[in-house]
Amino acid sequence: MSHTPRWRPVCPQLRRVQEVAKAKPEEMFTSLAHLITKDALLRSYQSLDGQAAAGVDGVTKEAYGRNLEENLKSLHERLKSGEYRATPVLRVFIEKPDGGKRPLGIPSLEDKIVQGAVVEILNCIYECDFKGFSYGFRPGRSAHQALQALQTVLQKGKVNFVLDVDISKFFDTIDHKELMSVIERRVNDSRLLRLIGKWLSVGAVEGDGRRIRGKKGTPQGGVISPLLANIFLDYVVDSFMHEWRTKEAQGEVYIVRYADDVVLAFEREDDARQLLSLLDVRLRDYGLTLNGDKTRLMRFGRDWTGKDGKPKSETFEFLGLTHIAGRSRWGQFLVQRKTSGKRLNRSLKAIGEWCKRNRHTPLGYQWRELSLKLRGHYNYYGVRGNIRSLSAFWHQAQRAWLKALKARSQKVRKMRLYWLIDHEFALPRPHITHPEGWLQLSPGYLLGRAGCGKAARPVL
Repeated sequence: MSHTPRWRPVCPQLRRVQEVAKAKPEEMFTSLAHLITKDALLRSYQSLDGQAAAGVDGVTKEAYGRNLEENLKSLHERLKSGEYRATPVLRVFIEKPDGGKRPLGIPSLEDKIVQGAVVEILNCIYECDFKGFSYGFRPGRSAHQALQALQTVLQKGKVNFVLDVDISKFFDTIDHKELMSVIERRVNDSRLLRLIGKWLSVGAVEGDGRRIRGKKGTPQGGVISPLLANIFLDYVVDSFMHEWRTKEAQGEVYIVRYADDVVLAFEREDDARQLLSLLDVRLRDYGLTLNGDKTRLMRFGRDWTGKDGKPKSETFEFLGLTHIAGRSRWGQFLVQRKTSGKRLNRSLKAIGEWCKRNRHTPLGYQWRELSLKLRGHYNYYGVRGNIRSLSAFWHQAQRAWLKALKARSQKVRKMRLYWLIDHEFALPRPHITHPEGWLQLSPGYLLGRAGCGKAARPVL
């Protein structure tokens, strides 16, 4: 049983691989490269985003598709003969909320196609191995399912403490040798391993043309990078924590992981401190470190309500939402969620800058583009109970738009402008797009004790 749908591959041959991987958890696969067929390459090409930026080769999906059949045939022949060569990724930087910059890698189009085909093969194996509490970058799973699982843990579970784990520069510090050794525990096809090794070692090209090579890190933005990160984290973190809680924990322990963001909920504080120290040692053994500034243990739960002299629960952020231990209007314990202040300010800043840049464009164009931006914000942050933050975002976005429109001319007719914004070009009002609450599963199935000698439940 699981609240998330099981992913099944399209190709019958891949389904057979998935069946073997599920029936034999210790099976090592030695022949997989022949599954990279022309049909697999075509499926990978069709799944690519046509609006995505081009890599160092400058080839877009549209340009490649003009002679698609011959291009895929040539690519397939080069893969079979061993003449295929990986291309360095184009490295660009995006702004982070804390003022820093995050590197992103943009592979060439042919690399994306081949990586997509390899991901389809590896998913057949590792989707059977991944734990149920892993949600990041997996087929059939999403960030909102991770948020729903965490909501269930905090609302229904015996939770008194929460450990928010952050791995320092995870994607930039993955050791290639350690990663390949983890993959080889299940996959021993030399041709497939050689392909993965090429993508890891080929390096990146900066905007000024400098070539960078390294023995660590997988570029964020690559097609295969999220899967490689999940494979590494499943062995180094997930399996370790799951085994520890089934054998060593004295109270209930729940885990929710999305990529390198991990939240653990504990019944007992000593369990949390013990696991934190062991996890720190485990990560160091594989070349990773905990971010001391962002990793923290805090009080959280129904017992920390500020009554009887007890301290109140602390708050934490997960996937852009701040989680608060509060009370409903009837006085019952309720986990409340609202948009993180950093995310809200960042979104409003982006809206204000866009309005300033486009204030001289036609009003209808501005309204259509802003409506898309607001709907996108509602689609992600429109979780149950977050209507106040959504309303604040709508109000501030409308103010930023009006401010930009007023600056178009010194002779602006304000009353006419107000009427147009309120009637002809009204921005979409906020609404809840994810009304679901915690998971409606049997508590006996969902909240099995992890420390009583029995296997912990697969969902959380």
